[in-house]
Amino acid sequence: MPVVLITGGTGLIGKNLTSHLVAKGYQVIIVSRKSIRDVEKPLVSYSTWNIEEEKIEKNAIAKADYIIHLAGAAVMDKRWTKKYKQEIIDSRIKSTNLLIKALHDIPNHVKAVISASAIGWYGSDHTPLLHKDGFIETDPADENFLGETCKRWEESLHPVIQLNKRLVKFRFGIVLSIEGGALAEFKKPLRFGIAAILGSGKQIISWIHADDLCRMLIYALENEQLSETYNAVAPLPVNNKKLILKLAKLIRGQFYIPVHVPKFVLKLILGERCIEILKSTTVSNEKIKGTGFTFLYPTIDAALKELTNKKNQA
Repeated sequence: MPVVLITGGTGLIGKNLTSHLVAKGYQVIIVSRKSIRDVEKPLVSYSTWNIEEEKIEKNAIAKADYIIHLAGAAVMDKRWTKKYKQEIIDSRIKSTNLLIKALHDIPNHVKAVISASAIGWYGSDHTPLLHKDGFIETDPADENFLGETCKRWEESLHPVIQLNKRLVKFRFGIVLSIEGGALAEFKKPLRFGIAAILGSGKQIISWIHADDLCRMLIYALENEQLSETYNAVAPLPVNNKKLILKLAKLIRGQFYIPVHVPKFVLKLILGERCIEILKSTTVSNEKIKGTGFTFLYPTIDAALKELTNKKNQA
């Protein structure tokens, strides 16, 4: 039974991914800063690491057949102070460096490292688009904060190849999940019957259903022909207004009021992060589709319907 080590396994994506892996019969080792025990999940075990002290349990690396690297401080959870920006960068670079050092120093049989990156690599859409379906994997990194962060993040992974391990990097789009993240934020105003459209609402969101993202990560794990970098986004991006109004109708029926939240209000609330909220980024998924991967939720209608139904059944 293959063993998959997950960093960042206690986060939104990591928890979902663990469930998917266990359902397929994989053993999972979740690496965490804190010691955790969970007797209800016999296929899941926990290990610890200390990124600052460059320590990781040797046994976890020695047992692993695959590593899925999701660790990194949440980008949108806090204001982008100089200190938190550095934490965002360090949490990604230092954790990657520790994994590479462990793979170099500890005898292991890891076949592949599957790593998160983000579509923050790309800047705002060009007018007209550089490519008919949006940004592609060979486009250069943007020069803004997230573009530079993703560039440094992905470059830090390159030594994996020198260790003769297969490396696959996924640039995650906006992940839609009932467990939290962007969808939870979109839903908050709807409690009061407000459909909060951000800015003009025309900005394009390149998104992906959490289940499709997890399936894509496992697909990369199981298919040796996959390597290099892929955009992890659904086939049909959607603008913010359309997404919010579709969500509002599913949750509130006809009982909601569309309200545009002006840019200056978003800037007051979010600070520099509002740049990412208002940025239009159309991203192509032709490369991953070309490998044969298929989506369970290719449209925003299918994704939101499933997610709202799931929430109602919970």
